[in-house]
Amino acid sequence: MDALLRLANHQFNPFKPHPELADVDISDPFGIFSSRGLPVPQVMRPAQASREAAERAARLLTNHHLLHAILDRHEAVIQKRWDKKTKTQRLAILLKAWPGMPTTHRPDFAAFRQHAEKMNRLAVQLRGSYIWPYINQEDLANPKTLPLLLNARGRNHPTVFAAADGEAMHLGKVTMAIPAIVLNNGIMHGIMLNGVTRDADYGKIINWDDHGDACAFDSMQTRKQFLPGEGLHILEAQERLLDFLVQCCQQVLHDIPSDQLVSNAYPIQPEPPLKDTSEAAGFTSLAVMAEEAPYRVPENLDLERIESLLAARKALAEDHAWALREDPGYFADHVLEMRDHSQEMLRDVQGNVHPTLKPPREGILWSRVIGTVMLEAHFQLELFTELHRQAQQLRALQRQYAAQISPQEDLPEPYLAAILKFRHYLNKMAKSTGKELKMTFIGSPPDASLFYKVTGQLLWLLETLREDGRNLHSCRLPAIVDELDRLLKAEPQARELVSPYTARLIGELSIVAECLRQLDIYQPWANGFENALETREEDIRREFAERTASEARVLAALQEDNVAVLRPFGDPSDKKFEYPVGKRRSKANVDKMRAAEANLDKFWAEADELIRAKAGPLTGTALQQLLSQPRLLQRTPEWVEPAADANKKPSQTGADALPESFSAVWHLGPEPPSARREVLAAEPAKTKPKTRGAPRAPAGSDVDIPDQQPADLDPPPRFTVDARALKVFRILFFDPTAHTKPGEVAWFDFLHALKATGFAAQKLYGSVWHFQPTTLDVERSIQFHEPHPRNKIPFLIARRHGRRLNRAYGWHGGMFFAE
Repeated sequence: MDALLRLANHQFNPFKPHPELADVDISDPFGIFSSRGLPVPQVMRPAQASREAAERAARLLTNHHLLHAILDRHEAVIQKRWDKKTKTQRLAILLKAWPGMPTTHRPDFAAFRQHAEKMNRLAVQLRGSYIWPYINQEDLANPKTLPLLLNARGRNHPTVFAAADGEAMHLGKVTMAIPAIVLNNGIMHGIMLNGVTRDADYGKIINWDDHGDACAFDSMQTRKQFLPGEGLHILEAQERLLDFLVQCCQQVLHDIPSDQLVSNAYPIQPEPPLKDTSEAAGFTSLAVMAEEAPYRVPENLDLERIESLLAARKALAEDHAWALREDPGYFADHVLEMRDHSQEMLRDVQGNVHPTLKPPREGILWSRVIGTVMLEAHFQLELFTELHRQAQQLRALQRQYAAQISPQEDLPEPYLAAILKFRHYLNKMAKSTGKELKMTFIGSPPDASLFYKVTGQLLWLLETLREDGRNLHSCRLPAIVDELDRLLKAEPQARELVSPYTARLIGELSIVAECLRQLDIYQPWANGFENALETREEDIRREFAERTASEARVLAALQEDNVAVLRPFGDPSDKKFEYPVGKRRSKANVDKMRAAEANLDKFWAEADELIRAKAGPLTGTALQQLLSQPRLLQRTPEWVEPAADANKKPSQTGADALPESFSAVWHLGPEPPSARREVLAAEPAKTKPKTRGAPRAPAGSDVDIPDQQPADLDPPPRFTVDARALKVFRILFFDPTAHTKPGEVAWFDFLHALKATGFAAQKLYGSVWHFQPTTLDVERSIQFHEPHPRNKIPFLIARRHGRRLNRAYGWHGGMFFAE
């Protein structure tokens, strides 16, 4: 398993042979730069570097104090005037203060894409795009952006932004588009920026050999402080930015003489609130948060958010694994979707179909697809369960060491070790999802027809994600996912090339990317994570291999030759899983549903037997823990003819939610239970209704009813909602015996309904939405996928959403009432 997901290491190893450097004169320390057409690093004497640092620090601090004084007196006026200006007027002000400002968002990306194959002097001509990637017309012309930037930079000391400003240049530094600055006397120097609030010390270059401060030297070694060249670039960035912001203020306040802006004629005012950046519908967006991050005060590590995201993603993996075993329609749809995304579905250049689609080899493709479906469900459940467990442990360690965590100190060793382990697992998950994206995107239905017409930008981003090469190492996963989401929102043609399944994969990557982003902003320690990993990496890799041993056994068990025996039971092409749950109940429809459920139970009995025989017991795995829970499997009872009296409601007619213990149809222990196979061999499965111990669900409902209702439980909540939300819940919890009709649900109606019951919604990337309880008396978050490309939820998908809400919160149709 570890070998399968081995992470590529694109860091330069001086002890490894590099044939591509054979032409470099090793006697010239900068020969590699000149041989590749790159500018040679700038060499400075320590005295020269100290003088430049002091001059830049003095100028930027002067502008910072001036900007702070202007905002103290005029910030509300600036916000009001800026909001009233047209886009043309805003651009005129921006371009006067910053001539030649790049036009597009993330101009460093545009420059890198143009020169990624060979970063040469032409790329270095765009140096400013790499130093200030957040300075561009597209973002700053937005009426909200400049006020955010003014407030953040003017009301916080530059030290707050030192690490973030250095991180913003990451792409320029690793590609050498920002030429390095080095000192020439071989003595170790450092520059003080992080956590330095005294103006006299900010940007001070220190000779560590003379300084004698072991703690300060350790700060530089662990990257809590910077090398002089890095620091000079940060000072340059801050100096130019603060001068730009002062000029913008002066232009907006053009009717006040510049020398009067901070005079006593204008008293200090209370700080005005910033505009709420929530979207018009009241929902937040991860994309908006990412776009605004460079213009706000740098965030702190939010482990609560990480845990919430992973808890919801773990729950989604659990629901997926459960639904594959419970819902024949869901199982068949997912198998067919995976088949449609397989590369075997592509025709060759002559228009011929793949050999596995022709008799007598068509069974091979179904075996591959069925094995992929099982592996995907198993791996996602195991890895997201482990990531969630580690996030919980990190939160506990953060609370435990709260008193010891200081920017001037190293992180406590147990806490640092846990963070590095978490990063390793996140990177493995990203690699696994990227590999899946690589295998499915080219075979996805939209891409099959438009592959050669797609824009270069979309292909470049997807190639970067799925190849896990140097481009991804240079740009980093969070930035690539950001750009991909922006492209899909802006370009209709790009959206057409992304199928619903591919959108879900992108959404999955977005969750991992957000977790990695949170770790990247954990400054000043994040700069030292790579160095800290060097002495721990082998142990982390060994622990990962041990932790994923069961996944490796399952991978071996589900090889194509082994899965071939499951094809007759899992191949949906013969309609054995036809599940007319949305149709009016009749004996014929009920019999079809019961037969489909029996066929699904047979498939999983055979699949579990195969895994048990080939992989051994999965004791202690997330799958074993999930399926051993006292959940109730929903199965359709036998048809009962309606009563002759038309006014008498049938007792079980059309009911499709008879609960049954999952233990009757699942076992992955050392030996199968006696008589299990005989029970599953019956067609259709005969399910004996409970006669006592559990209240019955309303006829036709999809409600899981527990075996017992403890007397001390609070009564179930009642939700009084408007007509729009009530219509949604009547479809989610559809009752075929009630006077309701199955139908589609508009996505924004679904968002409205969940918001009405106490959820805050946030759009992640791809198709993922994260729902966090706010006024509900529950802690569990939940995630749903936005329908793609249409914004309508089909009835069968809406019904599955209802089942997930029932499993998560115990909701059913009888809990919702009109206002």
